[in-house]
Amino acid sequence: MASSIFRDGLLDGQVILVSGGGSGLGREAAVELTALGADVVICGRDIEPLRETADLCLANEAGSCSVFEADIREADQVEKLVDATLEVHGKIDTLVNNAGGQFLAPAEDISEKGFETVIRLNVHGTWLMTHTVAAKAMIPEGPNQGGKVINITLSPHNGLPGMAHSSAARAAVENLAKVLSIEWSRFGIALNSIAVGQVATETLLTKYPQVVVENLSHSIPAGRLGRPEEVAWAIAYLASPAGDFYSGSVLTIDGARDNWLGPWPPQQLVTESGAPVAEERKQK
Repeated sequence: MASSIFRDGLLDGQVILVSGGGSGLGREAAVELTALGADVVICGRDIEPLRETADLCLANEAGSCSVFEADIREADQVEKLVDATLEVHGKIDTLVNNAGGQFLAPAEDISEKGFETVIRLNVHGTWLMTHTVAAKAMIPEGPNQGGKVINITLSPHNGLPGMAHSSAARAAVENLAKVLSIEWSRFGIALNSIAVGQVATETLLTKYPQVVVENLSHSIPAGRLGRPEEVAWAIAYLASPAGDFYSGSVLTIDGARDNWLGPWPPQQLVTESGAPVAEERKQK
C-alpha cells in the first residue's frame, strides 16, 4: 500500500533503524517508511509483535523490514543490533529513537526504582543507541559518513502532571540532541526530536484510565487526539531530503497543546464595564 502523503520511492535505498517497532508509533513509522521504499530494521524486547509489524510492512511491496530482538538498555545487545544491521545493509542512514515508556503516577508516589527504570529506558537507552550508531555507522571512520537521528519525545513542555519521570527523561533527550547537533555537525550528523502530544495509540486507549482518555481532547486546542500516522509522516519528512537542513530542532506535534493556557475565550472574561463579553455583545 502506497503512502497517502508522499511520492513512491521517496526513501529508496535508505536504511532506517527504528527502536520500539513492535507497536504504536514505532509500528506506524515502520509501515510508512517501508511504503516509501526504505529498508527498515525494527527492534524490541518481544519478537512476536515485531514480526506482526514486519508482516504489515511486507504488504507494502516496496521497501523491506527485518526484525531484531534487543533491549536498548543493554550495551552488548545494542552493539549486536547495530553490527547485524551493518552486516546485512552496509550502512544506517537514519536512526529513529522511538522506544520508551512511562506510567501514570503522582510524583509523590513514584518510587526510586520506578523513576530509575523510566530514566534508564528513555535516556540511557537512547544514548546507547545514538552513540553506537554514530560510532559504527555515521562518523567518517565508519562505513557511511553522516546520517540522521530522530528522537521521539513528549509534549507539552510546560509540564505534564502525572509524568514527572518521563517529562524529566524526554527533556534530557531533547537537550542531548541539541548538544550533539553541534558537536557532531562536523561528521555530517543531524539530530532532531519530535515532541508528540496525546495520540490515539492502542496503549493510550487501552492502558490508561478511561476518564483520563475521555478528557484529553478537552485540553487540546485542536479538539481531538492525534493520529499515529501523523507522527509517522513527520518521521518520514525528516528522514527525507526535505529534512536535510533540520538539526537541533524540536518539532512539536500536539494540536497546540504545548501552548494551552485554558479555554479561549475564557468563560469568565469580562469587559471594563464588569459585564461578561458575551452578554455585552448581546446587548449591543
